[in-house]
Amino acid sequence: MELVGALSIVHVELLLVHPFREGNGRVARLLASLMALQAGLPLLDFRSIKGKIKMEYFGAVQAGLSKDYQPMGKIFSDVIRRTLTPF
Repeated sequence: MELVGALSIVHVELLLVHPFREGNGRVARLLASLMALQAGLPLLDFRSIKGKIKMEYFGAVQAGLSKDYQPMGKIFSDVIRRTLTPF
């Protein structure tokens, strides 16, 4: 899915630039939600990123240092799947 790739790259790169003192994750999630809305998806549901998945999320950001966006792609694929099938 091309959208997942775009979301992954933009999200990771924004977090790696770390432009704000606080709130970088919130801004990155807001931008991802805006991109998803523009692509015709509903507002993304990031509530599942906690516990073990949150550690995978941090690992996915770290992988982005080497321009490896596949781990973040997995996170976004899961977020989109959960968003589209909430129950």
